[in-house]
Amino acid sequence: MKIKVVLALLLLCVSTLSFSQNKYILKANEAYAKENYCDAAELCKTAYSKLTRKGRGAQKKKADMAFKAAECYRHTERYRDANEWYERAILLEHYEDEPLVYLYNGDMLLKMREFEKAKENYEDYKKLVPGDARANAGIESCNDHKEYIAEKKPYVIENQTTINKPEFDMSPMFDRKGKKFYFSSSRPGSTGKEINPRSCEPYMDLWITEVDKKGNWTEPYLVEGEGINTEDDEGTVDFDSRGKTMFFTRCPNIKKQNLGCDIWMSEAKGRDSWKEPVKLELKSHDSISVGHPCTDDGKFLIFASDMPGGYGGRDLWYSTYDRKTDSWATPKNMGPEINTKGNELFPTFANNGDLLFSSDGRPGLGGLDIYRATKVGEENKWENPVNIGYPINGENNDYGMIEASDDGRLGYFTSERKGPNGENVPDIYSYEQPPYVYSLKIVAQDLGEGNAPLEGALITVTGPDGSWSGITEEDGSIYWDKRPQGDRYINESSDYTIMISKDGYYEDPNGLDLTTVDVNYDQDFVLNMGLFPKRPIRLPEVRYKLNKWEFINDSTCMSKDSLEFVYNLLKDRPELVLELSSHTDSRGRNDRNQILSENRARACYKYLVEERGIDPRRIVPVGKGEENPRTVYLLEGKYYASQTSGGEPVVLKESYINGFKRSDRELFERLHTMNRRTEGAVLSLDFDPETAPPANPNYLEYLPY
Repeated sequence: MKIKVVLALLLLCVSTLSFSQNKYILKANEAYAKENYCDAAELCKTAYSKLTRKGRGAQKKKADMAFKAAECYRHTERYRDANEWYERAILLEHYEDEPLVYLYNGDMLLKMREFEKAKENYEDYKKLVPGDARANAGIESCNDHKEYIAEKKPYVIENQTTINKPEFDMSPMFDRKGKKFYFSSSRPGSTGKEINPRSCEPYMDLWITEVDKKGNWTEPYLVEGEGINTEDDEGTVDFDSRGKTMFFTRCPNIKKQNLGCDIWMSEAKGRDSWKEPVKLELKSHDSISVGHPCTDDGKFLIFASDMPGGYGGRDLWYSTYDRKTDSWATPKNMGPEINTKGNELFPTFANNGDLLFSSDGRPGLGGLDIYRATKVGEENKWENPVNIGYPINGENNDYGMIEASDDGRLGYFTSERKGPNGENVPDIYSYEQPPYVYSLKIVAQDLGEGNAPLEGALITVTGPDGSWSGITEEDGSIYWDKRPQGDRYINESSDYTIMISKDGYYEDPNGLDLTTVDVNYDQDFVLNMGLFPKRPIRLPEVRYKLNKWEFINDSTCMSKDSLEFVYNLLKDRPELVLELSSHTDSRGRNDRNQILSENRARACYKYLVEERGIDPRRIVPVGKGEENPRTVYLLEGKYYASQTSGGEPVVLKESYINGFKRSDRELFERLHTMNRRTEGAVLSLDFDPETAPPANPNYLEYLPY
């Protein structure tokens, strides 16, 4: 009898305990199902603490409460708390019932910049659900985060501290005139007085600020209009092209009802107010959410929704307005080109018609990243979403981007990065891409001296704002970056013409053109310019066998390689017509030296025309025999072929060379060798293949010797 009583008491205690535990679980599940995450987080934690781990069933319940507590923290952007509770759920093996515990924990760790741990969670999820692209996106994000940072875009990011408050401030949008700046905020003064159990923040309203005459934001004020701001959440506003119709999101929260968000529409009432709004009928059930309206003409509407038929999470959908029936068509999904198994939210249009939106289902820096999809023709179609990169995107949520300048280099967006007060709350940020920085360096070259530096050349640059000029330094260069007053010489989207000139040199009638059109990055332009001297052009050494015009082409002298200089000179300067003149030394008969020099010039001509394909009309071979001795430069006992600073010019006449015949036989031979040369001279800088006369066919024949 006593045993029966004891058993009965034990059963009663177990039953009472089980009922008590189930009561906590029921309350937690009820709040969680209604997305009252603020309350549900505490209720799930309480239920978790009341549950024992003993027994498989109890462990499953405890793990479920840990997972739901983590989910509540994830939805309210408290990702460190979420990570803690996901870890508890994983320890209780909740991944057996819900593999997403690994995926979501990876997302939290990615936001915390714990990339290796995040990657491990994504890989564990991939093993359990190998077909989910979100795992690969997460792994790729972990692997590539350093590259994202290294490829930092040239934006200056600034927290709009004069607009933002410690509460939520988000989803900026200009009116169509660009004068009023709408945004959503839960700051004091909003219509809703209670705390939203979904966000753990006060309810949000639509606010306006403007720019005063000094360029500063005015004190924000509530959007005026009956029924615009209510006790519920209002946010994410957009306008038709005329600015006469406003679309915005409203998210109701009614006790014991699971209601989703809706898009509302209001017509302008005067200059500064709006009429009673009307709800758009876009969804099939009250529990479905539609929001984040994006439109241009007020007839084609893109929005975010969790309605059935999507690819996972919240997708971007669209609907069109039928004026005859005064109704919106059944929404259509924007397809896999835009949507993923993650969430796609906050669509807006760029100034050129591209689609800006945020996604957490693609490789990125963490959380929601902003992407830009290219508009296809005139269709309502977009493709190839590209992550706009760091520093606009970071490891926290970034979304709601709008462009505030025609070129898109200035704009605003919402970010949950750490603000001035150190909290990760939504704030409005500006981004601005400073002007690209260009500089110009010209290197002037003497084309008659093997591209030697050309000092003292006049460089003149003409652009859209006028002309400027300068003289090249000893190394042949001149450099421009900033003007004395601070602005730059070379500016964006501009075309410039650069001319070079110097006394004693042929004029360059064409110059160079420089453009910065489509040069969308910083650039140091370095350009080479050259002039041909009005004197013989010294060419690389070409040697011939004794008393012959056959090239020496061995280890002592690769004559054909030397002629490649002439080939490249003619190829790079298609306007050039060149005289090639060969010279002999003074030994031997004058008449034989004349023929020998002419044949050597023709050997160069035949090589360039027949073997290298140069137009024969661009070369005139000339033999000059021994009549034009070379001028060299003597400096500290050495003879130089090129003019040397401080060198004494010496004409290598036969009488001068013979002075070394007995005293220095080696120098005697070397000076004779310096006279045996092939030189060039500019005949024309305006060769036109359409009008040039035919070449002399005799140049391809050698003279009898």
